[in-house]
Amino acid sequence: QVQLVESGGGLVQAGGSLRLSCAAAGRTLSTAAMGWFRQAPGKEREFVASINWPGVYTYYAPSVKGRFTISRDDAKNTVDLQMNSLRPEDTAVYYCAARQSQFTAAAPDSYNYWGQGTQVTVSS
Repeated sequence: QVQLVESGGGLVQAGGSLRLSCAAAGRTLSTAAMGWFRQAPGKEREFVASINWPGVYTYYAPSVKGRFTISRDDAKNTVDLQMNSLRPEDTAVYYCAARQSQFTAAAPDSYNYWGQGTQVTVSS
């Protein structure tokens, strides 16, 4: 079993930056592809970014490509999401997820473990 805990959310003005971090406990993240998703009020959970194991390939949603960067540190058992040039439409609860495969994926049901989420609010 893998427990994922997100941190780093908060309130930021449009154009600002935040760095989210996801820490794993219980089992290491080695060989697991990791993803970040988000869910705004009244909307479905949507894919944001994914990184394979061992971190060679990344995949982003078009809406965040060029602004967000996903990275992993398997020695620390963490996965981060650097978010720059934030927009009000980025406001959502952000979730970290792990899948029992080394390959990236965008579908939420491809992931086996989920964190509780961290709120990101971008003011205009």
